[in-house]
Amino acid sequence: MKKMLLFVLLLAVPLLLLMQTCTYVNSQENVHRYEGPTPQALRNPHLRALIAEYDRFFADTLSATHTPGAAVVIVQDSVVVFQRGYGLRSTSKSDSIDAHTVFRIGSLSKGFAGVLTGILVQEDALHWDDRIVRYVPEFALSSPGNTAQVQLAHLLAHTTGLPYHAYTNMIEAGYDVRTIAAKFSKLPLNGAPGKVFTYQNAAFALVGEAMQAVTGESYPELLTKKIFGPAGMRDASADWASMQGNPNVALPHVHTRMGLTPATITKRYYNAAPAGGVNASAADMGRWLVVLLGHRPEVVSRATLDEVFRPAIKTNGERRYFRRWGMPLEPHYGMGWRILTNEADTIVYHGGSVNDFRSEIAFDRRDGIGICVLFNSTSALAGSCIPAFWERYRARRDSIAGWWARAE
Repeated sequence: MKKMLLFVLLLAVPLLLLMQTCTYVNSQENVHRYEGPTPQALRNPHLRALIAEYDRFFADTLSATHTPGAAVVIVQDSVVVFQRGYGLRSTSKSDSIDAHTVFRIGSLSKGFAGVLTGILVQEDALHWDDRIVRYVPEFALSSPGNTAQVQLAHLLAHTTGLPYHAYTNMIEAGYDVRTIAAKFSKLPLNGAPGKVFTYQNAAFALVGEAMQAVTGESYPELLTKKIFGPAGMRDASADWASMQGNPNVALPHVHTRMGLTPATITKRYYNAAPAGGVNASAADMGRWLVVLLGHRPEVVSRATLDEVFRPAIKTNGERRYFRRWGMPLEPHYGMGWRILTNEADTIVYHGGSVNDFRSEIAFDRRDGIGICVLFNSTSALAGSCIPAFWERYRARRDSIAGWWARAE
């Protein structure tokens, strides 16, 4: 009898954990099912335990930091194993965030630009070493010699030689990127192309102009045709009008004397969509992670992803940003992505901030696991949510891998 009771308990505990990971909870604590993973994707009890622990951490910290809303998605290999909306789309209403609530993702947009460039290289429409002046003749640096040397790869890796955030203020003021490209000649250079990392928005966005020059299609059209549509990212877009016309969007929140207050979705950075103009939901970002982990070769080949994620330049000056990760990391930048390495790990990462939205994404290609978190405020949790996940994952990694090895 005791053996039978023990057997029943051993079956019941994983089932309860599975039920927990297949739900999301709104701000009023009403539990809903979502169109999430099948039970087979969560047979691994150690993976289920990781998800349950992180879910508790995130919900508790979200409340403690008074964050209005967020959404989380976690992918293991080719399967979305967890997605949940937390809190409210707007604190002035009672509408809860769900897996299809759309956020602005800020500089996570740069990762799309890197992969889309790779797809066009894969199709022989572009080449990494193409000179940008071929497509944007307005582009000019203070050195004519350097102007002629700047390649698409330099734009994507932030190694044009321009000073940090060159004319980002003009992007925010709504100027066209081709107009800005002609003004770079007024700025002193930090180095030769390919030699120095200095983060950009205006220069980075010129890669979209190159794409339009060779295809005749706008950057948002190409994203939809080459990535959003084939990947099944039904909520994603790269323009302001799409956000305005969507009934399920999160509003940004700003700090005022009255506390966090909903604000409007602005047009900023849609004029530089490759740098910061993508809109997406947690469901979209889950499908994007599946692509990035190499499970959608009909969208982009693994060989192309290898090129996109290859470290192009060290970013030693940014090491301070990764101290809270709890492990030594050598930071690099690839084609629109940060590449964080040590002896044991290579984590592909990016953070984003635009219009009082925050976003974070990170994944390990070797282990086949990734996470994305979207916020509708500049929450303090944004800086710790990814390190907290990776800390918990490292503690369970051997158990997760060992269980799959035994199961096979």
